[in-house]
Amino acid sequence: MPYAELAKKLAGRARLKVRGTPAVPEAELGRHRQLVEAFLAAARGGDLGGLPDMPAPDVVRRADPAALPPGVPAELRGARAVAEGTVALREGSRFAAAALVDGDVGLVVAPRGRLLLALTVTVEGGRITAYDVVAEPARLRRVELGVLDPPGRFSSPSPTR
Repeated sequence: MPYAELAKKLAGRARLKVRGTPAVPEAELGRHRQLVEAFLAAARGGDLGGLPDMPAPDVVRRADPAALPPGVPAELRGARAVAEGTVALREGSRFAAAALVDGDVGLVVAPRGRLLLALTVTVEGGRITAYDVVAEPARLRRVELGVLDPPGRFSSPSPTR
């Protein structure tokens, strides 16, 4: 079997198996998804004015040092600081997509299909209260990722064959 055909077949099987198990009810997952996607859109657009409305005033962003340029603090606190830090790092957001990350809606950054980062997002009271940027390879291997179905539709895990 030619390599291209084999790769295509293996990718198809992997897509069937990569279904995460949501940790929250479907309706709540849908609201989380809308919030996370709005946050991503604001970050991509460099909309510094729009970002403070989405995170909670006391939001915390923690990031593995591997995800940050030298000199950027690993932890930021407060809506303004987190918004400024998010917009400053927006270049990578063009490769980001919503996904199930450890059972809830988060983001993955995977240019050319290579996973670089996963963002776990904590939502409480309709606002983002924290997010962690996971970039260290050992930590990335432990993150459970899943594919989100089209907006409003989440599937249950596929049976393992």
